[in-house]
Amino acid sequence: MTLEELNQRIAARASASPEESYTAKLISRGIQKCAQKVGEEGVEAAIAAVTGDHKGLVGEASDLLYHLLVLLRAAGVSLDEVMAELDGRTAQSGLAEKAARPKE
Repeated sequence: MTLEELNQRIAARASASPEESYTAKLISRGIQKCAQKVGEEGVEAAIAAVTGDHKGLVGEASDLLYHLLVLLRAAGVSLDEVMAELDGRTAQSGLAEKAARPKE
C-alpha cells in the first residue's frame, strides 16, 4: 500500500457514519483528538525504536502514518501539499535548510 492509497481509503471512510467508521469517529471528535492520537502513536513508535522492538516499531509506525493522515484531513491539509513541501526541500541539503532558518 502507498501513502496515497492509504489517504484515499481514509477519505472514503471519513465520509461514512461515525457509528460505522473509526476514521469518521476520530474526525467527528475534533482536531484535538486527532492530534492527541498522533502524539500517542509517535511516542509509542519512538519507544519501540529505542527498545529495539522491530515488530512493535512496524506496527506503531503504521498507526502513526494512519493517524497523521487523519489529522491532516481534519485540519484541511492535503497529502499533496505535504508532498510538495517535501519535494521543495530536496533542492538543498537538510543541513543547509536548517542553517538558513531564522534564529530565534
